[in-house]
Amino acid sequence: MAGHSKWAKVKHFKGAIDAKRGRIFSKLAREVTIAAKQGSGDPGMNARLRMVLLKCRNANMPSDNIERAIKRGTGGGEGASFEELTYEAFGPNGAALLIEVSTDNRNRTASEIRSLLTKGGGSIATSGSVTRLFHRKGQIIIPREAAGEDAVMELALEAGAEDFKAEPEGYEIITDPAAFEQVHKQIEGKGIKCDAAQVTSLPVLTVPISDPVGASAVSKLIEALEDHDDVKEVHTNAEFPGDAGE
Repeated sequence: MAGHSKWAKVKHFKGAIDAKRGRIFSKLAREVTIAAKQGSGDPGMNARLRMVLLKCRNANMPSDNIERAIKRGTGGGEGASFEELTYEAFGPNGAALLIEVSTDNRNRTASEIRSLLTKGGGSIATSGSVTRLFHRKGQIIIPREAAGEDAVMELALEAGAEDFKAEPEGYEIITDPAAFEQVHKQIEGKGIKCDAAQVTSLPVLTVPISDPVGASAVSKLIEALEDHDDVKEVHTNAEFPGDAGE
């Protein structure tokens, strides 16, 4: 049940089987379009677009797909208008869930998310009851083979990172959202490739779920939500057996 740790999610994303790769590309294309529409089609001038393009690179998304998505966002192609929403929910065992979506039909998406939650033993939470359990932070994930621990830690902290964690799989760097761009640019400027880099929602405290049945129920609900076409990301404060030390 360690399938939703940060390391497992990176591995799953990079090694997605063909059956899921098309869905991942479709979701990424939507993110690219939204980022380009809100900023510009030039990643050098659009920080959000740069973050999405990193995800595209790690997923081996074809450049033609990316270019079409950018054109849709900048007015060079046909496409629906999407809005971004976040649903607050609780899953089995009281696990908190933040569900980020982008949709061209708010009512349809809301109905489908509610249905998935109900089937999975969860429910929509009252406004603010889940968001208070998370904080917005910059998060940079670097594979261990990319660089030495001391070099990465020194570079990250000198660039303004809040925290640095070395784990068996690699390194995690946490920043204030305002410092994220600066830290990320300095790391990649040294030729250190990141597996993931984004401003995201991280739990203030994790909640261990030691019961295998409960952990399985939460994990299955998260997977069902992540498989929905409109869902971009699911954040949880649940800590599954095996997550610690990953």
